[in-house]
Amino acid sequence: MFFPQDAVQLQYPVLETGFTASEIQELLSLFESPTRSPDSGLEGSNSNSNSNSNRVVYSVDERKRRRMISNRESARRSRWRKKQHLENLEVEVNRLKIQNQELKKLLGSVLGQCHVLWRENDQLTTEYLAEVSFITLTCFANSYRDLELKFVSS
Repeated sequence: MFFPQDAVQLQYPVLETGFTASEIQELLSLFESPTRSPDSGLEGSNSNSNSNSNRVVYSVDERKRRRMISNRESARRSRWRKKQHLENLEVEVNRLKIQNQELKKLLGSVLGQCHVLWRENDQLTTEYLAEVSFITLTCFANSYRDLELKFVSS
């Protein structure tokens, strides 16, 4: 059971609940003056009746009112958690959009470098084939000349 002398000053949970100061005071007053059951007195002497003597019995209306307050508080916390979750998701979406843009820029840069290297490779391949052709023709021409010289000399 909660007693006023046991009260602890908590700043953050109270702010999260969204209760006004008067609502908090009203909730605390529910704990301060409970209604005792009429038969919680000297019914029996066994330990079971002793443990029942410390129990607080509330009227049906009071239980409904307490349940309603509890449900409102639970709904308020649920809305706050949902709001926090949505805010976190929005931050994550923005971060991922920025990362996506950076990756697209990097991909564009890499593709540009790849295109330059492909053109350079094509040019080098063309030059290589030209050199191979020249060397082949030169070797063929030299071989032909050597053969012609041998034929003429003989």
